[in-house]
Amino acid sequence: MDNRDEVREFLTSRRAKITPAQAGLPSGTRRRVPGLRRSEVAALADVSVEYYAKLERGNLAGVSPAVLEAVARALQLDDAERTHLLHLAQAQEGSDTLARPRARSSRQRTLHKSLQWTLDAVTAGPAVVVNGRLDLLMANQLARAFFSDIYDRGMKPPNLARYHFLDPAARRFYPDWDLIADMTVDVLRTEAGRNPYDKDLHDLVGELSTRSDAFRTRWGAHNVTRHGTGIKRFHHPVVGNLTLAWEALAMAAEPGLTLTIYTAEPGSPSAEGLNLLASWAVTQDTAVASSLRSPTTPPN
Repeated sequence: MDNRDEVREFLTSRRAKITPAQAGLPSGTRRRVPGLRRSEVAALADVSVEYYAKLERGNLAGVSPAVLEAVARALQLDDAERTHLLHLAQAQEGSDTLARPRARSSRQRTLHKSLQWTLDAVTAGPAVVVNGRLDLLMANQLARAFFSDIYDRGMKPPNLARYHFLDPAARRFYPDWDLIADMTVDVLRTEAGRNPYDKDLHDLVGELSTRSDAFRTRWGAHNVTRHGTGIKRFHHPVVGNLTLAWEALAMAAEPGLTLTIYTAEPGSPSAEGLNLLASWAVTQDTAVASSLRSPTTPPN
């Protein structure tokens, strides 16, 4: 679970994205690298070339916050990239894994029943709780209908990343498939920096890298972007096209989990579509409940 490869690849990929002109440096004519040289990053960060080379080899243990900030400025990292770099450095501090608290897997995590009650109280839009691996841990009735393709596949637990990259139905469900694919990998990459000792996450990344060229290419780009709100388009197999706003809220009582709620503009066709989907969900649940009841056999 050593993250030195991750550090090396992240720093080199960010260095390759910055041109001399963007850094205020002369471009020259004999450049053999697409972006800045190591020596140029070192000069911009006010550290020696040897010291920066050590960082880029993946060794962030013991690096002061001031140096990390200087490197982040030199590489022109945005807020999400800067946070990712800090997480990578923190993961190397006290690297004895026996001394670290183990991340709980979704199979070990028991959520409070009151959380499900809270989700069920949200009736106007799909509401789900996910972890950093994008496992769907809890959902309200409308969310189970909204993500019916995923729940019908029988994945334990249902996982948005697996669905997105391994299920052909995802390309119909997400009209903006490439955009959502980028966002999905951003979330997993950020979680890998924050929690490099999560075996379930490593297994998920390995599976997706092996089975999906689209995932493997995106994972290799080492991009991280902060996502917390926005608009997404969907094509649901029952109610058709939906344009929904979404808000992702960190859960103070359950660190590492996120509550995401999807809503439609009041009075819009998408709001009508969600109302129709809610009615359909009730009929589906009623049908399932009826099928599970054992018929009463009259005595002979």
